[in-house]
Amino acid sequence: MKLKTLACLVILFFISAVPADDKKAKEAYTVENIPMPEGLTSETGGIDFLPDGRLVACFIRGEVMIYNPKSRQWTLFAEGLHEPLGIMAVSNSEVLVMQRPELTRIKDTDGDGKADVYEKVTDDFGLSGNYHEFNYGPVKDKKGNLFIALNTASPGGAVRPEIRGKFNPLGRDLQTGLYEMYAVVPYRGWVMKVTPDGKLHPYASGMRSPNGLGFDQEGNLFVTDNQSDWVETSTLYHVKEGNFYGHPASLVWNKNWPAKNPFALPINELEQLRTKAAVLFPQGIMANSPSQPLCDVTAGKFGPFKGQLFIGEMNRDRIVRVMLEKVGGELQGACIPFIDGHGLRKGNNRLAFAPDGSLWVGQIAFGWSGDLGIQRIVYNGTPPADVYTMTLTKDGFDLSFTQPMNKTEAMNPDNYKFRHYYYKYQRKAKNEGADNSRQLDVQDVAITGIKLSSDQKKVSIKLSALKPGYVYELKLGNLSSKEGTPLANKLICYTLNKLLNN
Repeated sequence: MKLKTLACLVILFFISAVPADDKKAKEAYTVENIPMPEGLTSETGGIDFLPDGRLVACFIRGEVMIYNPKSRQWTLFAEGLHEPLGIMAVSNSEVLVMQRPELTRIKDTDGDGKADVYEKVTDDFGLSGNYHEFNYGPVKDKKGNLFIALNTASPGGAVRPEIRGKFNPLGRDLQTGLYEMYAVVPYRGWVMKVTPDGKLHPYASGMRSPNGLGFDQEGNLFVTDNQSDWVETSTLYHVKEGNFYGHPASLVWNKNWPAKNPFALPINELEQLRTKAAVLFPQGIMANSPSQPLCDVTAGKFGPFKGQLFIGEMNRDRIVRVMLEKVGGELQGACIPFIDGHGLRKGNNRLAFAPDGSLWVGQIAFGWSGDLGIQRIVYNGTPPADVYTMTLTKDGFDLSFTQPMNKTEAMNPDNYKFRHYYYKYQRKAKNEGADNSRQLDVQDVAITGIKLSSDQKKVSIKLSALKPGYVYELKLGNLSSKEGTPLANKLICYTLNKLLNN
């Protein structure tokens, strides 16, 4: 397909999670729409930045395009790929693309700006022909290993007569007739590691739809998963080698797994095997379909959230921010909206930081809820009034803010409304569709004390009770900074897996 270049004026939107008529709250970030090429179906599968500062993007109809932010011109780099859902820049003339059949290295060897070499990196995983067998990544660790993630198949789609890889019927439960994702060919539902010698190794199992991989500054690997059967609500996993994260289908591809149906195991046995999510995204409250986690490594170019994770959300015009801490040797923490609306579109599938510190967001619909195109979020140099961190204490939580807070408002207990609930790890009940996200034991939690630090940037809140295994949802009220800037975001959810000293 021949693509024409389109240049247009950039449209700016002020963003914040407070009313649009409040000028003070509109100064932190702006969102711009990037002009897309005429004739391109701009459903974004992946974005990254080349060393020279140009954006490279893949789109699910098979194109790889390069965008020059200075000239606002697009050029076609490669085409003919099969549903690429991830891209990583290697050099100004080479990229890695995760498409449905393989991880592919694509090069421009003659310097004309267009790819002339397509090389298979690995295709050592199964394909049944099921429509839901999407693939994600790659991301690279500090040792040069690449990581990809493989979707499970959907019961709404069939297995084709010709498959790739060994067929294992135990990867699908056909006995109960429940709506369950499955893995009848190798490594569906796994995160996989590609070593520098090109070999593919099973790394971690138990995923359902892991549409997003990323590392933090310490080298921890994180993967998001989307709620459905066995995934109680959408999740952020801290992924470690050899761990199982909850969806039984993938267990049959563990080399030590006995020849038995993993779906038939008692829930308590599966519960003992699985590793819990570091953060739960309450369904219908925080995120319904999270995508790529991206660590802020901009050294302040994108505002005050250095080292924290930003995560796309597919089903609404939102990006989520995650703040983590280590408790009992494991990571857990809180999630909070970063942007709601104000020019941001839905379908926020892929994220990348540009050299100038701006955050670029690629959108997709792909038959579900979403939008098309790419947007750019720019920090304008004025820190927002927002929650910086939420950390656990022995009897409650500390809220740290980006700015000193108004003392009267910060000390008012009516401005803090806590409730807790938990999600039960279980298979989805029959005739329940794809929803497995029922909140259980929903209870208001009383505040028994409030303390404001001398610099007015930290509020310590004591609660009547803390229970491990619960989400603590906090809705903030009429809070503003000492200078009168309203708080940008007023919803925060902490996943309390472990208590301190427990």
